[in-house]
Amino acid sequence: MGFTPALRMFALLGSLVAGPYGVACAAETQSVLELFTSQGCSSCPPADALLAKLAKEPGVTALSFPVDYWDYIGWKDTFASPANTARQKSYAAARGDNHVYTPQIVVNGLMHAVGSDNLEIATARQLTNGEKGALKVAMSVNREGDKFLVKAGAAVEGSTRWGGLWLLHVTKSRSVAIGRGENSGHSVTYTNIVRGMKKVGDWNGSASSYEVVGADLKNADSDGYMLMLQASSGGKLGAILAVAKGGGL
Repeated sequence: MGFTPALRMFALLGSLVAGPYGVACAAETQSVLELFTSQGCSSCPPADALLAKLAKEPGVTALSFPVDYWDYIGWKDTFASPANTARQKSYAAARGDNHVYTPQIVVNGLMHAVGSDNLEIATARQLTNGEKGALKVAMSVNREGDKFLVKAGAAVEGSTRWGGLWLLHVTKSRSVAIGRGENSGHSVTYTNIVRGMKKVGDWNGSASSYEVVGADLKNADSDGYMLMLQASSGGKLGAILAVAKGGGL
């Protein structure tokens, strides 16, 4: 698989670490790393291993988004989703570089780097610090009976004033024995695998409130969840403005 190095990023963030049924404590997240990976990509296992290490760092929220465009070469990715591929392409369109490859990490929704290059990722994290309002919007989550009230603050100066709140279902860790394709005979462990995304509501840059039913946080294919406030414009994804996570993530 070919990778295309590139650095164009921005960001920082405030996040809430939520337990399975409510907010346990507040914690600062400084980087959201989204790894676009595939079980059919021979270049991806080093990036998958690096993401697992980065996920343990304080201030890092790390996610795996398995894509489906390598399924044709001999092994169908068991976690891949067309929605993940569409998300990666939306980022490329928003940046204007149209670079879509694996393993690719998108940092804070704004810049990409080779997923196995720790130095490039670290540089990107520094360059994105605080840009375009990334991870600068306040967000709180509180339980009210069987519902959760999510409050998102107003846009900060320089940030896009359009976007939405998303609910992500996430599997914390899963190992896969790969039987065919470029990684045939290998077992690869994946970290914080996104198994689905559902839009909770729109955000127009003003302080907003949302309700999430507790039952919606549970999913048979996942063991945790994340709430993500993300900017968007013209259908193209932008900076990640805030995150809250729970269910053991």
